[in-house]
Amino acid sequence: MRCAPTKKQGFSPIILILLSLIASCLLPVAAVGQDIQQTNTPQRTLLGIDVLAASNFDELENRRVGLLTHPAGVNRYGVSSIRVLHSAQNVNLTTLFGPEHGIYGDEKADVPVLDKIDSRTGLHVYSLYGKYRKPTPEMLSNIDTLVIDLQDIGTRSYTFVSCMKLALEACFENGKEVVILDRPNPLGGLKVDGPPLEEQWMSYVGSFQVPYVHGLTIGELARMAVSTPGILNITEEQRLNGTLKVVTMEGWNRYMSWPQTGLRWVATSPFIPDFESVVGYPMTGLGAQLGGFKHGIGSEYPFRCLRYGAMDIDQLHAELKACNIPGISFTKKKTNQGTGLYVRVTNWKTWRPTELSFYMMQLTAKFEAGNPFAQATEAQANLFNKHTGSSGWWTQLTQRGEHANVSGYITLWQRQAQQFQIESRKFWLYD
Repeated sequence: MRCAPTKKQGFSPIILILLSLIASCLLPVAAVGQDIQQTNTPQRTLLGIDVLAASNFDELENRRVGLLTHPAGVNRYGVSSIRVLHSAQNVNLTTLFGPEHGIYGDEKADVPVLDKIDSRTGLHVYSLYGKYRKPTPEMLSNIDTLVIDLQDIGTRSYTFVSCMKLALEACFENGKEVVILDRPNPLGGLKVDGPPLEEQWMSYVGSFQVPYVHGLTIGELARMAVSTPGILNITEEQRLNGTLKVVTMEGWNRYMSWPQTGLRWVATSPFIPDFESVVGYPMTGLGAQLGGFKHGIGSEYPFRCLRYGAMDIDQLHAELKACNIPGISFTKKKTNQGTGLYVRVTNWKTWRPTELSFYMMQLTAKFEAGNPFAQATEAQANLFNKHTGSSGWWTQLTQRGEHANVSGYITLWQRQAQQFQIESRKFWLYD
C-alpha cells in the first residue's frame, strides 16, 4: 500500500529557490519558556502533497478527484492543498469534503457544519461534520479517487483520524480509491502513552483502539486499519478489494517532533494554534474534563496554563509539584484569565504526555467534597470514558477518589503502550 514517490519535479529550480527562501523566514524560532524539544535545529521535510506535486500528480492522472482537507492541509510553503490541486493542469478536482471546523477552519467545535459551494473554487463542499459524518454514495458519485490531506496531532481523541476512517470505509464500500497525503505526527513517532481504548468506549472521539498517544502518522493509521481485519466497519470482501495508497513524506524520521521538521505550524483547530498546544492537549485535556481544573482554553496558552477554581496559585503549585511527575515543571504566568501555572516540558525523553492529566483527576477528587467523579451524571461519565477509554480507571476514581492508584495505572498503561508500539511496527512507513 505504500505509494513510492517519483522524483519528477513540478516546479522550476528558480521557483523552488525563491520558495525555499520564503519558507526559511517562516521557520519556528525557539523562545524562552518553550519546550526543550523546540530548541533543536530544524531540518527539511517534504510533505505528501509536496511529493505528489514533484511527481507531477501522476497518482491522480485520468481520475476524477475529491479532496478531504482543512486549513492545515498545506504544502511546505504554506499553500493550501485545495489551491495546489485545483490549479494543477492535469488534476480534475471535482469535489471538496470538510471535517470538523470546515475546510477553512472557520466553524466552531462541536457545531454541525453545512454543505456549501466553495466561493474560491466554485466546487461543492460536502460537510463530514453535519448531517452525515460518513460520505454517502451520492457524495462520492462524482469522484474516482478521494485524496485525504489532514494534519493530525498524534492524540487519539482528536477527530480528524475518525473522519479519515469513516471516509476510508465509505470509499471501500463504493469502489473508490483512497490516496492519503501523509504528514508528520507532531509529537514524533516514538512517543506512545496513556490507556488503550476499550471497545465499549469507541466513538467519534475514539475510533481506533490505540493508546491515547499512539506514535503513528495518519497514513500509518490508515495502513493499520486497511491491513487488519475488524478495524474498518465493512465486509472482508470490501476491505480486500479496496485500494489505499499513501504518498509518503521525504525527510521525516520517527525521532522528529514538529519543530525539527522545518515546517511552519498551521492551526488545526481554534484551540490548537501552535506546537505548544499540541503538546498540551494530551497533557491536560483529560484532566480538565470533570471538576474545577481549567487548562487555558480561551487564554493565550490553550491546554498549557492550569488554574483550579479560586484556589491560591501557590497552593496549587505545591500540590502539583508534590506529584513528582518527571519531565515537566510549573511556572507562574499571567494570562487574560488571571495568573495560572504554565506547564513546561523540561525533559522530552522522560516526559509521559498523559501522566499529568491523571494526577489532575486525583487532585480533583481531593479538592472537592463528595468526589465529583462519583457524583457524575451518566452523560458526563460516558463522555469521560469515551475520551479516557479505561473502565478500570473510572472504577478507581469513583470508588477510591483521591486514593486512586495513579502510579500503578501509569505503569500498566506504559507496558501496554510499549506492546502496541512493537505490534504496530509492521505498519510503519518511516524509520
